[in-house]
Amino acid sequence: VEIELPPPPPTEVSPVDIPVEVLYEDGDVVVVNKPAGMTVHPGSGTSDDTLVHAMMHHTKGNLSLAGGVMRPGIVHRLDKETSGVMILAKTDNAYYRLVEMFSSRALDKRYIAICCGVPTVRSGVIRKPIGRHPSFKTRMCISDDANGRDAHTEWFLEEKFGNKASLISCKIYTGRTHQIRVHMSDLGFPILGDYIYGFQKNKLKEIPAAQRVMLHAYKLSLDHPTKPGVRIDVQARPPRDFLDTVEILRKTYA
Repeated sequence: VEIELPPPPPTEVSPVDIPVEVLYEDGDVVVVNKPAGMTVHPGSGTSDDTLVHAMMHHTKGNLSLAGGVMRPGIVHRLDKETSGVMILAKTDNAYYRLVEMFSSRALDKRYIAICCGVPTVRSGVIRKPIGRHPSFKTRMCISDDANGRDAHTEWFLEEKFGNKASLISCKIYTGRTHQIRVHMSDLGFPILGDYIYGFQKNKLKEIPAAQRVMLHAYKLSLDHPTKPGVRIDVQARPPRDFLDTVEILRKTYA
């Protein structure tokens, strides 16, 4: 009998020189514009190309380890395919304060999404609990109060592309996994490229198929976690593929 043991998992994150746009930085925090397609931190099936690897290089290892050695600086996450604003803690003091602020919802997080279909009203509020899907463990779903957690999304219709698609901005008051994706799909307007939550490319067959979930975290506003009276207010321009899709929709469904 021969047994080949796999190599032990890494016990720390090594710095890797990967360029990431920095929107704000001081001695306590750093705010970045995470690219679409980049995983936030190491995990099963990932390599050394995560946001954490990149930021360990950028900060020369100056990230808080309070959340664990494999997730230095991380206080919140974005899905791999979602681009946009993220804040990381460089000191333990900033880390614990940011965790408290996210838990108490003492900040403003805004997203923008390209959705299939057009709402008949200009805005709305979705308050439906979200829980783990009973059959597909990597998916989330609308759940009842006993099996789900409170999820609160406010949405606004920003632009219509004929009667085929729409540009929707969202403000989230809770940070559930896949929250906007699940809520918009349940509303009947799945996000382009989100084949997990109901988007079907034949609904918009006149345009090229979206290669990812068209969701972007464009704004984050909060009081500085360690500096009284200082306000952090940053915005991130959507990536090229997002902007190109908007232009194609405008021309195709004008």
